[in-house]
Amino acid sequence: MKLETIKVGRIVNAHGIRGEVRVQPRDGDPGFLTRFRTFYMDGRPITPTAVHVHKNVVLMRLPGVEDMNAALSLKGKELYIRREDAQLPPGQWFDDELLGLPVFDETGERLGELTAVENYPAHKVYTVRGEREYLIPAVEGAFILSIDMDAGRMTVRVWEGM
Repeated sequence: MKLETIKVGRIVNAHGIRGEVRVQPRDGDPGFLTRFRTFYMDGRPITPTAVHVHKNVVLMRLPGVEDMNAALSLKGKELYIRREDAQLPPGQWFDDELLGLPVFDETGERLGELTAVENYPAHKVYTVRGEREYLIPAVEGAFILSIDMDAGRMTVRVWEGM
């Protein structure tokens, strides 16, 4: 289902004494967060005055956050973006949008509902729960045959032993 806002990161700590915060990106690519000018925290828009990648996190300076204590007070806060601002290429979705999607095998039999997306080094793995639980590698063509958000369904190939 298409969401209005997408969770993209979490403030994990302060960085230095001048009020910068360390943001852990949710889906691994810190450079993705540098594309946005407006984030949402606690339902309110916030426009960072500086955003840059440092190692595997994003450092942000937020308005009104001038020292380490103010930055530490934001620790644990989630950052969101508006879905329409993301401008993903056709056929790509955020993990949160896939949750709850009915999953069918290539014969049309319903396997269950996508309940979780786990990130592994090689690729993501989808957890599908129905009468039984399936762990399906998110590899297009091999396991994931199609994702049709308009029809609200995912079609997968179930290999023997899954």
